[in-house]
Amino acid sequence: MSGRMIGVDVGGTFTDVFVLNEQDGTAEVAKVPTTRPDQSGGFLDGISQRVSDLSEISVVIHGTTAGTNALLERKGAKTGVICTDGLRDVLEMRRRDRPRTWGLRGDFEPVVDRRDRLEVPERTLADGTIRTPVDLEAVRGAARQLREQGCEAVAILFANAYANAQNEAAAVEAVREIWPNPHVSASSEILPEIREFERFSTTALNAYLQPEVSGYLHRLENALKAGGFDGEFMIVQSNGGVMAVDTACRLPVRTALSGPAAGVIAAGYIASSAGFQNVITGDMGGTSFDVSLISDGHSMLSPQTSIDFGMVVRTPMIEITTIGAGGGSIAWVDKGGLLNIGPESAGSDPGPVAYGLGNTRPTVTDANVVLGRIDPDNPIGGKLTRLDVEAAAAAINTHVGEPLSLDTVQAAEAILRVANSRMAGAIRLVSIERGFDPKHFAFMPFGGGGALHAGAMLSEVGIARAIVPRYPGVTSAMGCVIADMRQDFVQTINTLVDTLDEAALGSFMQSHVDQGMSLLDAARTRFETRGLTFELDMAYVGQTHTVSVPLSVSAENGKVTPPTRADIESAFDTAYQATFGRLLKGGVRRILNLRSSVTGLRPKFDLRALAPVGTDAPDPKARRKVHFGNEWHETGIFDRLSLPVETVINGPAILEQPDTTVLVEPGLQARVDAFGNTIIEPSEGQS
Repeated sequence: MSGRMIGVDVGGTFTDVFVLNEQDGTAEVAKVPTTRPDQSGGFLDGISQRVSDLSEISVVIHGTTAGTNALLERKGAKTGVICTDGLRDVLEMRRRDRPRTWGLRGDFEPVVDRRDRLEVPERTLADGTIRTPVDLEAVRGAARQLREQGCEAVAILFANAYANAQNEAAAVEAVREIWPNPHVSASSEILPEIREFERFSTTALNAYLQPEVSGYLHRLENALKAGGFDGEFMIVQSNGGVMAVDTACRLPVRTALSGPAAGVIAAGYIASSAGFQNVITGDMGGTSFDVSLISDGHSMLSPQTSIDFGMVVRTPMIEITTIGAGGGSIAWVDKGGLLNIGPESAGSDPGPVAYGLGNTRPTVTDANVVLGRIDPDNPIGGKLTRLDVEAAAAAINTHVGEPLSLDTVQAAEAILRVANSRMAGAIRLVSIERGFDPKHFAFMPFGGGGALHAGAMLSEVGIARAIVPRYPGVTSAMGCVIADMRQDFVQTINTLVDTLDEAALGSFMQSHVDQGMSLLDAARTRFETRGLTFELDMAYVGQTHTVSVPLSVSAENGKVTPPTRADIESAFDTAYQATFGRLLKGGVRRILNLRSSVTGLRPKFDLRALAPVGTDAPDPKARRKVHFGNEWHETGIFDRLSLPVETVINGPAILEQPDTTVLVEPGLQARVDAFGNTIIEPSEGQS
């Protein structure tokens, strides 16, 4: 086995592949159109572009949008719910929120139809006391009824199961004995945490995804094995870590936003290697623009995410803001004469008008093509020989130019101005509106289209510089290779610090460590080190919102020494003071949840291996007219991957490579650093 590591990221338009040869540190990339409805075709096609013998591969790590797409498109399995008497409608009532402010009626439909939500007698109180033991015959009867109604998966959702899982565990055991497949989810296994709706929602969505995601992953695994693959197959989680396939099949809800999370992980590693600890990432693919913020080398984790209205997933996810402004996003003029971009996208099929595959409505990519920013003779993705510039111009004329009385070039520039404005708004949302000054951050564009818009983001938002990674079009696929193995756990404690049972807290911590370590032990991957982190969600009595309180906990040889009450009080005071600038005199401290994570740190490859070799002064491989602002500029076209380290190129210039195009606008310069990244910043003498 020659030790090739392969990262595969399946996006809405393209499937990206990053192949790392562990022996010599060299890398190759591939980009193929994503196949629909079964994404496994593009996955295997992308790998075969670079590796003919699958037995040469030691590990495949996959960032997938299969779960996210199934949720957004509501294409999960027909799912049933067995719940406590009286709680049938929790999924529908949510938090009494609604998608639109006005109106008397809501139109939200949960993923589980009401006829498939069945109640059974049982009751556990909030303190863990069992008032009514579960009626197992009623549970078995409900399971049989759900099977007769055609349900493929089932979720068991019992009141207060986080406080005592006895009733729910008995019901789950009874259901699993008669259910014909493994798709049985229990709330106490998925999310043993207080807050009824969030626990019910996360568990129901997990069940909804199980048949779809596990079927997809098993098809991939079987196809890889049939080709001779005998390595390890792992999946990226939404927290930026990776997990084994069997864990992903059991907890598919943790794969939501998996692909974008991998991109943020790669961006953080690339940026910190290059000396940038504060980065705003912008992943622009064919369908969307995903923005995330990394501060002091750490990505932001959100404990809860709404995938769509009413679809709440409570599991740690890297905070990513997504807008419908990708390369394939369609430009259209509304009845009021306003130019809009997206959210509808042409995707990979039929794709932009320039692809010539049947789409007649202009996209952001079409605007870039018409303005000369994308080479029509060398389109990325490898399936097309030439882009149809004339058709793109005609579509822009018809749908944007004529309604707005603009010529073709003005209309194309207008499309880009609106797209750039929307992208800048997303960047402000994750930075300025959260108290971060963009001047102190570098912008890292990646995805197939991000580097075309780097200069616009610098001028629109006021970011000092952009750092374009060596392979921006496949950054998320590279992130799959870089990501560490990680498992997160949560357990509601719900007690005052004064009455905390330290031994019970220690046993929960030890249980989390034991479960996490056993998952790491089962992996065939080598870890450089293993890490443990513990946090408590805490507040003063009477407060609704909590603060995260990191704990300093020793764990020698996997054995946890729990913190004392005094340790916890001190840690809470430090965290609360840092968050709010003051403490509450006489306030009574309360612990809500324990959060633990167990991480296996995988070996990282040296990014210097990706840097170009050679010292020849670069010459443009071609020149063509490119439109910037209000005029056409004679612009040098360079082969980006062959530019030596320390090369400086003044704009206007275009740097081309197989997976993306880097645009250097007038007044900016591009410099190649020691890792092969391109740093874009104002030219000397420009401010």
